[in-house]
Amino acid sequence: MKSVIKRNGERAEFNVEKLRESLIRSGADEKEVDRVVDLVMIQMKDGISTHELYKMAYAQLRKKSSKVAGRYRLKKAILDLGPTGHPFEFLVGEILNNQGYDAQVGVLAKGMCVGHELDVVAEKDQTRVMVECKFHNDIRRKSDVKVSLYIHARFMDMKKAWERSDGEKTMNYEGWIVTNTRFTGDALQYGTCAGLKMISWDYPKNGSLRELIDTAGFHPITAMHSLSKAEKLSLLEQEVVLCRTLINSPVLLYKLGKSERQVERIMEEAKSIIDEG
Repeated sequence: MKSVIKRNGERAEFNVEKLRESLIRSGADEKEVDRVVDLVMIQMKDGISTHELYKMAYAQLRKKSSKVAGRYRLKKAILDLGPTGHPFEFLVGEILNNQGYDAQVGVLAKGMCVGHELDVVAEKDQTRVMVECKFHNDIRRKSDVKVSLYIHARFMDMKKAWERSDGEKTMNYEGWIVTNTRFTGDALQYGTCAGLKMISWDYPKNGSLRELIDTAGFHPITAMHSLSKAEKLSLLEQEVVLCRTLINSPVLLYKLGKSERQVERIMEEAKSIIDEG
C-alpha cells in the first residue's frame, strides 16, 4: 500500500476511502468517483504529499464538471479568503442572513466593562447572537481553549450590557464561535459546557460550516478557476466574496477588463458551482 506525506510532515498509509468520501461530499456521482479514484491510484507515487494528491484529484474533476470541482476545493477556497479575516466574517454574516437573521458585520459595541469590535451581530425574533469568527489560512491551525475562554468572557460582558439596555424587553442572547478549521478537544469541551455554539469546518455533524455553505449555495469566488489570483484578491478587497454576487452583478467583471465572452464563461462557472445553471 502506498503512503502519503501529511501537511504536518508525517507519513501515513494512503486511505482511499478518505479520498472517496471527499469526492462524494463534493457532489460527484458514483461513476465519477470511481473514475477519479482509479486515475489517482494509477498516477500517484509513494510518498506523495496530500496537497499534491488533492491537486491531482481536482484536476481530474475539472475535466468533467466545474460544479463538482468547485465544491471539491471548497476547503481550500475558504483558506484562500485570507490573509485578513474580513471576507470570512462577511461569508458568515451572509449565511446568517440566509437563515432569516438580520446580520451586521464589524460592529463596534460597548460592553458592561469595555468596548468591543464584534465580528458579526445578528438578530431574529427575540434572539440576538454575537458571533466571533476565527479564520486561519493554514489548515493545520486549530482554535484552542484560550479562544473559547476569551470569547466566552467577551460574550458575558456584552450580554450584561444588552440585558441592561433592553430592559423589560424579552430577549435571548447567544454566543457563537465559527472557525474555518477545527477546535482542539479542550476548546470544544469548554465552549460547549459554557453554552457557546461551536461551529467548525466539520462540526457539528449537522450544521457544520461546510454543510451550511453548500446548503445555502454561498460558495466563495476563490473556488473558481476562471479567475486569476489577482482578480480574486481585487474582488475580495471590494467585499465581493460570493459566486452569487458575481451572478447578480456581472458589471464587476467588466470593470476587471473582461470581454463579453470571458464574462459569459465566468458566469457559467459561478452558476454551475452554486447549482443555479
